[in-house]
Amino acid sequence: MEYKDIDKRKTAFIFELDDVLFPGKDYYFQVYYLFANMLEYVELTDAKAATKVLTDTYIAEGKDAAFNNLAQQFPEAEQYRDKFENQLLTAKLPLKLLLYQNMLTLMQEIVVDRKKLFIVTNGNIQEQINKIKQTEWHGLEKYLRCYFAEETAPKPEPDVIELLMKDNNLQRRDIIMIGNSQADILCAEACGVDYINVEEFL
Repeated sequence: MEYKDIDKRKTAFIFELDDVLFPGKDYYFQVYYLFANMLEYVELTDAKAATKVLTDTYIAEGKDAAFNNLAQQFPEAEQYRDKFENQLLTAKLPLKLLLYQNMLTLMQEIVVDRKKLFIVTNGNIQEQINKIKQTEWHGLEKYLRCYFAEETAPKPEPDVIELLMKDNNLQRRDIIMIGNSQADILCAEACGVDYINVEEFL
């Protein structure tokens, strides 16, 4: 699917962040690398092995299981759990986060067509802001408005979309949501707005 295939009457496009605009792992794998190297420095733990445990767990079980698996295999890591959690929120990444090429093209076409771009994201607000700050937007940042669902109620609750509509004087029929999760689908349904899975573009 491309921009030209979308209903021309849509004037506002709402995107989730992770795994919609860029691969979520691009952020977490860099944080894991930084943490593993810190651990090697203070505890002489093998950074390469620690990084592998974190990344393999992320792929197999998801990010919430990553640190627990690391602490099982490298018990010395447990005393640095707070540092790990802080790095997830504040890490200065070695490399910028890069948008999926198709999503970059889509967003550029939306802006050229003078339509509105929004990010509505679940998750820890500080962490999501940190990702946004370290993304290569190619000049799109000045057209983006960001809403953090945690400030109202996480998706699938419709509160954040209703707030966005009120703030920007939008009707349900104006909006299209682009996401990748059950929460996004249910949120779109609850708000009565059209939804497209990001896979359609990728």
